[in-house]
Parts: sequence; C-alpha cells; structure tokens
Amino acid sequence: MGANDTRRHIVDVADRLFYARGYAATSFADIAGEAGLSRGNFYYHFRTKDEILDAVIEHRRAQTSAMLDGWESEAQTPVDRIRRFIHLLVANGAAIMAHGCPVGTLCNELAKRDHAARDDAAGLFALFRDWLARQFAALGHAAEADALALHLLMRSQGVATLATALRDAAFVRREVADMEAWLLARCPPAPSPLDPTPLDPSPSPRPTA
Repeated sequence: MGANDTRRHIVDVADRLFYARGYAATSFADIAGEAGLSRGNFYYHFRTKDEILDAVIEHRRAQTSAMLDGWESEAQTPVDRIRRFIHLLVANGAAIMAHGCPVGTLCNELAKRDHAARDDAAGLFALFRDWLARQFAALGHAAEADALALHLLMRSQGVATLATALRDAAFVRREVADMEAWLLARCPPAPSPLDPTPLDPSPSPRPTA
C-alpha cells in the first residue's frame, strides 16, 4: 500500500471510529490498531489526533460535496433534489438510530469542548444549507430560501436526534413523509387545464325567417 493509500485508509478508519465512539473516546492506539498499522508507520502520516480530525472533516466535506453534485445531476427538478436530502434519514436510518447524525454529533461534541475545529465541522452544515437554499430559490422562493433551508435542516436534525433516542424506524418514516408533504405544499401550483372546447370569438349567425 502506497503512502497516499495508507493515509486515506487511516482517515477512513478514524472517520468511522469518530462517528461510532466519538472523537474524545477514540485514541491514537484505537485508530492504529483498527487500521493495522505500527505506531511508527502511523506517526509518519499523523503526529496528533487533531491532525487526523482535520483530515476527517476535509474527507467528509469532499464526500458531501460529491453527493450534492450527484443529486444535482441525477435529479431533474429542485423538488426531487430536496427529497434526496430528506430521504437520507431513511437511507441511513440504521446508522442514525445507532449513532446519530454524523455531522450533528461531531459538531455537538466539538462545540461542547470548544475545540478549535468546531467551525470547520460546522462548515459541513453550511454545505447543506447553501445547497438547499439554491433549490428553494429555484422553486421560486428566493426571498425566503435560506430560512426554508435552515428550517429543513433543523427538522432533519430533530428527527435524527429522536431517532437515536427512540430507535423507532416507523417514527422516522412518518416524519420523512410529513417533510415531503411540507415540501410539496411549497411547490408552484400546477397550471389549470385548458378548456377543451374554446369559444369561437366570431358572432353566431342570426337565424333566418
């Protein structure tokens, strides 16, 4: 395995452990052991756990950007793109019920510790916020696009938090359906169908005697 591959492997392992156990509860030894690396090989790539955290946040930023770009190209309408975001709660339901939202849990932990990387982690939410705002603007809600994006982010985070506490998949599905209904209520109304028998604007002939 080359140096770049080894570094990516370390970041992948650290990302998974930070999510499952938390940043503070994960040690250098945990990451090195899970990655199958000697201490010397490990220290060649990262000298501190904060360096690994920075790399994990950058890794998540790249993954999130790629996912949003994929939604942009795969889904034809803003509604379909926003629905992709909403359905993350279902697609990642098992992991969320076990460990919470990966972005929310990391941001909360770093904020409680007043960690220097807290703003970088919050930037992951900013990616979703800006992307959602663009979709709402494309739906014709430019003036309130950011407020709608924040509302949907808030709703999603609330569902993820309760999903972790309750471990109730049916609750998650109900909330996802309700968020979809909320979204559809903000779509432009469909145009009224045309009258299939339009009136002839010319005057009708008068009957003859």
